[in-house]
Amino acid sequence: MSESLTPEQRARRDIDEQLEACGWVVQDYKGAAVAAAQGVAVREVQTAAGPADYVLYVDGQAVGVIEAKKVGSTLTGVEYQTRKYGSAYPDELPAFEVDGALPFCYESTGAETRFTSELDPVPVSRRVYTFHRPETLAQWHEDFVNGRGAGLRTGIPLLPELDVAAGASHLWPAQAEAIRNLEQSLQENRPRALIQMATGSGKTFTAANVCYRLLLHAGAERILFLVDRANLGRQALREFQGFTTPDDSRKFSELYNVRHLTSSRLAMAGEAATKVHICTIQRLHSILRGDEADDFDESLDELSSFEAAPAAPVEVAYNPAVPIESYDVIIVDECHRSIYGVWRQVLEYFDAFLVGLTATPGIQTFGFFDQNLVMEYGHAQAVADRVNVDFDVFRIRTEITESGGTVPADFVTDFRDRDTREVRFEKIDEDIDYDANELDKRVVAPDQIRTVVRTLRDSLPEIFPDRERRDDGLLAHVPKTLIFAKDDSHADDIVQVVRQEFGLGNEGAVKITYRSGDAGNKPEELLAQFRTSYQTRIAVTVDMIATGTDVKPIECVVFMRMVRSRNFFEQMKGRGVRVIDSDQLRAVTPDATVKDRFVIVDAVGVTEAELHDTVPMERQRTVSFDRLLHDIGLGSTNPDVVSSLASRLTRLNRRMTAEDRAEVEKVAGLELSDLVRSMVNALDVDRQYEAAAAAAGGDEPTTEQVEAAGTQMIKEAVQPLAGNAALREKLVDVRRSYEQVIDTASKDKVISGEFSKEAADRARVQVESWRQFIEDNKNEITALQVLYGQPYGGGLSYEDIKELANAIARPPHRWTPADLWEAYETLDASKVHGSGHRVSTDLVSLVRYTLGASDELIAYPDLVDDRFQAWLLLQANAGRTFSQEQAAFLELIKDRIATNLGIEPKELMAPPFSTQGGLGKAHQLFGDELDALLSELTMVLAA
Repeated sequence: MSESLTPEQRARRDIDEQLEACGWVVQDYKGAAVAAAQGVAVREVQTAAGPADYVLYVDGQAVGVIEAKKVGSTLTGVEYQTRKYGSAYPDELPAFEVDGALPFCYESTGAETRFTSELDPVPVSRRVYTFHRPETLAQWHEDFVNGRGAGLRTGIPLLPELDVAAGASHLWPAQAEAIRNLEQSLQENRPRALIQMATGSGKTFTAANVCYRLLLHAGAERILFLVDRANLGRQALREFQGFTTPDDSRKFSELYNVRHLTSSRLAMAGEAATKVHICTIQRLHSILRGDEADDFDESLDELSSFEAAPAAPVEVAYNPAVPIESYDVIIVDECHRSIYGVWRQVLEYFDAFLVGLTATPGIQTFGFFDQNLVMEYGHAQAVADRVNVDFDVFRIRTEITESGGTVPADFVTDFRDRDTREVRFEKIDEDIDYDANELDKRVVAPDQIRTVVRTLRDSLPEIFPDRERRDDGLLAHVPKTLIFAKDDSHADDIVQVVRQEFGLGNEGAVKITYRSGDAGNKPEELLAQFRTSYQTRIAVTVDMIATGTDVKPIECVVFMRMVRSRNFFEQMKGRGVRVIDSDQLRAVTPDATVKDRFVIVDAVGVTEAELHDTVPMERQRTVSFDRLLHDIGLGSTNPDVVSSLASRLTRLNRRMTAEDRAEVEKVAGLELSDLVRSMVNALDVDRQYEAAAAAAGGDEPTTEQVEAAGTQMIKEAVQPLAGNAALREKLVDVRRSYEQVIDTASKDKVISGEFSKEAADRARVQVESWRQFIEDNKNEITALQVLYGQPYGGGLSYEDIKELANAIARPPHRWTPADLWEAYETLDASKVHGSGHRVSTDLVSLVRYTLGASDELIAYPDLVDDRFQAWLLLQANAGRTFSQEQAAFLELIKDRIATNLGIEPKELMAPPFSTQGGLGKAHQLFGDELDALLSELTMVLAA
């Protein structure tokens, strides 16, 4: 029977079924009895504009229209028809109308449905999973008639402005900005918004403020706070319960019920007072499926949504117990994982605003949230604001970690079952070779784990030089340390070695994974103990503490596993960035004075892998604080100098007493945190681009314009230091008062244990990768084709070099000329002249040097300058002289060629030439020789 239906009939059939599932009684026009139920959908109702496909009746009144179309029809193009029928409903019949029309308008094919509410401030259609229930439209009708609005969208314009000075002083500036920007996005009726805030900057607290304001002022009925795993749900519940409202100082949970969903049912009935639900997405999927209590594997809640995700995208069907209007807003916490492919239908089931919270969004995250990034607050800004602490990297390398090993033949060898851990012994007949990738998977090398752990133990006095030491030179109190292992078995091996090498008992070093104990709360109890007690010094985990979990006293994060995802690495790294009050820190680590940084101990090379594109603000560890300040006084605007100085000032600011800070800020004339923030903002390439675009009148700025804008921004940001010698001296004096003399102990037997900035291996890998890139692309990229054929570089255009620069800037490399330059400088500084000028044309020098066409690496602008001086000497020897004005103009031409590989007469009409008279002035100075001169200089200097 269904095979003979037309597409239009199939659409009507599907729409009927959906309406009935949503609680509507479907009737034909001839037999209509709209009093038969609260919600009735009548087919083919006669109107002044003709028969409407469906008219919706609630409590006996017409309230809306459905325009039905066959599958495949584009629905936005037929919205006018819905409006036409809604405006033509008979005046003599009971109806709820707004501006002469029925307010609730649907267009549907049965496969796709769009909805417009004419009660909204700006009525605009949106896609919905299915139809709203009759009682929902009845409630919107009642609220609108009684002047209470009709749903969240009509209440959002009632949100009062967030005033930090009056009632929102409990918020950090970044939190207040995030709330303002999100509310502006909601005002604009954008269905999805993404908030990117650095780990530790209070995303959950920000979300609690958002929920409170939407519930109190905008009439939100219910909000879902979606977490990545159950322990984060428990943490979020504590945050909401502890949240004190800013206006009357009551607890959030005193005003609004908050529930952590731990059953397989939403239990909507009788729960009208519950305003905030906290849940994992896998639990929510189970609720939508209508699973019975025994159908849901409770252990899935303890995994992240990424780990618990099925192999194929999940599909959902309408559940009458969970209407699409169950939530007004869904806040997706820790939405950095690529979950939107498999869980997408769960998120899109609800007719709700979607708000994402993350520290590390990926491309897929941006796409899912419609590129609507309403707040961007990164690690550097958080460090400047003293919301995060900066980090250092300490690298441990061992032979087995990097090269693997061999179990020799005739050796009685342990064989352990991975699951049961049962051990058997066997004498092997031949060598068992294994590489680094097989370590802790096919082969476990206890001495490799022991060497790493022992080196960590012995290096802690160097990493934390201001801490108390025992008679044997080791630290008296091990800083709170988190170690990331490859899997549960690896974590178990590490814990045993840590206890032996550090002399810690069972409580001193613990494993916190999902298999830590049989009792449901055992991992949670261990985590609480690690967070608050002195007894537990080292925790070993796999993923459980990798995201979102708040353990503020952590000062050392150790990677004994490789991470392939940049986003995941950033989340794991984020376990150490959280700030903590000094008294609270000393309560668990007695000899700690202040947490002004944390240390990443990298035992696997994760910080040197190509996936890693985060660098610490501290870029010049070996340069003294005094020297950095001195360079600023001499006018330096080098980004590395400024970034390193910002990091040092932030650390100093944390260590200062209130008296010292007051003295420094009196000399400075501004708060130290404001100075650091302005320095960090000036280093932000996005801000530099915006400044350059504004200076260019909104046009696309050139690379040179962006660089010039950045230099100017940095110059202005450091002016309070550059122009105030007394402030620089005061900062040096204050910092020295906090220093101690350090006695550095000798190292144990490892390949190396050093800060990663000083290691040449990363540079060597980068140079080899660059060399391979040139070989692989010599026939694909024009600049490489030219330089292979003509190593001197003749015939290259600036567009060719930009093509190459763009190619190396893309993943997976993400190189800049400055990155490559630094790598060569690290390997052999004697052959590198000039530090590079952070310009694209330095790629010419880099390619020529890599191909062996040049014995030395010379910055391209310096090379052009040398050729220019030689050209001037030739002109002088030939009796050709230039006036002072001509020489100044020639300098500008030379600089242009150095950055653009050539020059055309029309370019003399733009800056910087236009400020010196432009093309007209050039003709005046050089006359008819101008064109020939430009060609000559291009050929001589850009060769």
